[in-house]
Amino acid sequence: MVRRTVRLHLQALIAAFQFLTRAPIPVTVPFESPVLTRSVIYFPLAGAFIGACVAAAGWLLQLAVPAWPAAVLLLALWTALSGGLHLDGWMDTADGVLSHRSRERMLEIMKDSRVGAMGVLAAVLLLLFKAALLAELLGGEKPGTGLILLLLCPIWSRAWMSASIAIWPSARSGEGIGTLFNGVKLSQAAAAFVVSVVLTGVGLRLAGIDDRHILQVLLVAFVLTVLSGGLLALWLNRKLGGLTGDTYGAMNEAVEAVLLFAAVLYVLN
Repeated sequence: MVRRTVRLHLQALIAAFQFLTRAPIPVTVPFESPVLTRSVIYFPLAGAFIGACVAAAGWLLQLAVPAWPAAVLLLALWTALSGGLHLDGWMDTADGVLSHRSRERMLEIMKDSRVGAMGVLAAVLLLLFKAALLAELLGGEKPGTGLILLLLCPIWSRAWMSASIAIWPSARSGEGIGTLFNGVKLSQAAAAFVVSVVLTGVGLRLAGIDDRHILQVLLVAFVLTVLSGGLLALWLNRKLGGLTGDTYGAMNEAVEAVLLFAAVLYVLN
């Protein structure tokens, strides 16, 4: 029994990385309910991998490249590390919910592989916003602090994905990628937040941050994640009658942007 549980959690960890990143992990795991429902616990670890890659690249770029070109390159890497999965969800969600059609029609639009005007506009504005924030972090007086905080953004945004999967119902019965995670429990989502707290604490401690500031960052990250993610989830649930795989990706992008904005404000002050 213990060996089976350990095996399931190892498979869940691998599944989280294979699903949320483009990390080359040459291991085949079953994308089935026992594995996928547990994988949400490890979503923040996948986010930590992305954040660490982006922060390391940012540190190298800011040594020799001006802030704005470095920010664009960094944003390209950030997007590529997830295969554009969440950005695609952001665009599809914008196309659907901003169409002001019926619930059924919104869901049909979101399933369409083609991107409409609202999706393109939403993507352009989001990428411009993120690029501007990254440029501020890289060109500011404390780029080191900014990059440490940057590392945390993908961690907490993916913790929120776990929570939204567990809390809100699926907008589609038996359809879409989101249904792969039917059966996720609140306890598993809570575990994802515990993982986020541990990763944040360890990361800030290794960076030499004192306990008082670590507690401040943890509190701000938690509050902003729950507030921004919760408000967006409530709105999307009201519009669609539930959430979908696209909306999980959209919320990830939104929470990341909010946390990145907060990081810039923290560094500037």
